Amino acid sequence: MSNKKLKYGLIGAGNNAVKKHVSNYTKLRNIEFVAVCDVNLENATKVAEKYNIDSVYSDYREMLKQEKLDFVSICTPNHLHADIAVYALRQGINVHCEKPLAINAKEAQRIVDAKNRSGKKVMIGLNNRFTNEMVKLKQYIDQGFFGDIYQAKAGWKRRSGIPGRGTWFTNKALSGGGVMIDLGVHFLDLPLFLLGLPEPSYITGSTYQNFAKTTTRNRNGYKGDPEGIFNVEDTAVGLIGLQNGATINFEFSWASNIEKDETFMEILGTKGGASYINGELKLFSEHLETCIDIIPNLNPNLTLKNEFEHFTNCIFNNEELYTPAEDGAYMMNIIDRFYESAERKAPVFFENKAAVNFY
Repeated sequence: MSNKKLKYGLIGAGNNAVKKHVSNYTKLRNIEFVAVCDVNLENATKVAEKYNIDSVYSDYREMLKQEKLDFVSICTPNHLHADIAVYALRQGINVHCEKPLAINAKEAQRIVDAKNRSGKKVMIGLNNRFTNEMVKLKQYIDQGFFGDIYQAKAGWKRRSGIPGRGTWFTNKALSGGGVMIDLGVHFLDLPLFLLGLPEPSYITGSTYQNFAKTTTRNRNGYKGDPEGIFNVEDTAVGLIGLQNGATINFEFSWASNIEKDETFMEILGTKGGASYINGELKLFSEHLETCIDIIPNLNPNLTLKNEFEHFTNCIFNNEELYTPAEDGAYMMNIIDRFYESAERKAPVFFENKAAVNFY
């Protein structure tokens, strides 16, 4: 490891930025936290004071021009991701962008193209790939433990989890969509990633807006405005058919009349299966003509892959990323087609990156 320190800047100083990006990057010895930017200068100043940072900005362009940064975290509303990432890349700065990469596939491709021209790196904040359970499950799959995988399902359902009516999350122009682009990006990514990002054949989906009129089903800590914009879905369900013949079912909700919140994923193969429910990984197979259940004993004190160390190591050593920008463009193409299917109320094919109706 080089003795050089990477100069780091933060764009978007909200709670998630501090809790996830800043708190983790400031633990690394090879990082120098240089500057903070937020359109709300008060937010940026609070972060700067907490971490003893001198440089505070309200305009990311000014920050990227004035500071000699090696990389930035982008933790802004979704609609700003592409413009900020492209600008940073043009300045020769590596980018760690929160998910989703952009609000649609076209904007995501802008980032990929800018990254390719710049020679710099763009990593998406898909933190669920970095859990010990997913790192180990990926190893099991790659070694053939499950045989031929023919079906998977994934979901994230909340009982009361709307991120505040009238916030940017519920405004399609700012977010790109509702729960599908919020929670769906996280958990639909997992089976697709584990299966090697296979080529999709078709998708069918439905969206629902069942809780837009209430502020009583907000996520804890998120305040709502009864008169605020809510023009996105709070529930999304669907099915992806893959070109290899496998299928993936999915369901996501910000609010639903269920007993409790749940995250889940299931993998079914000819030799074995797996479930990942609320963070617990279980494997199922057969041995000596008997069905067996396996619960991997993963040491919680041993991190198999750290998202933030990984990105800095990739910058230092020019290594391949675990969550590259191309994966974000792949996901946004799927989400675009999902919304198209939901609007048409009909399945949609994937064909040469353009969708056509079944009928």
